[in-house]
Amino acid sequence: MRRSADFSAAVRGGRRSSSPTLVLHVRSRHDCPETPRIGFVVSKAVGNSVTRHRVVRRLRRVCAADLGRWQSGDLVVVRALPTAAGATSDQLADDLSRAAARLRVPTAPGSTS
Repeated sequence: MRRSADFSAAVRGGRRSSSPTLVLHVRSRHDCPETPRIGFVVSKAVGNSVTRHRVVRRLRRVCAADLGRWQSGDLVVVRALPTAAGATSDQLADDLSRAAARLRVPTAPGSTS
């Protein structure tokens, strides 16, 4: 996701679930045939530039491995909390799975979670 309007739509108009390292915002648009779009928000509260980019790379890898979880047309925003800076990729993956489960986002067959 690259447009500010998409981020705003997901955050303001979607459902939200939090975990110790991240907050997940999902807005489902079932009438839209587009592939799901995922965006990341990692503020300066997470750490310096190197730390923030490391967190984004880990989140991107976790989301790419589990892309089948999302429905077509979904707008997904993953907002990292300051605790994400010290989390491992496995912890981020577990937190993402827990947050998605609370939103009742189904896991697609063949998915890794």
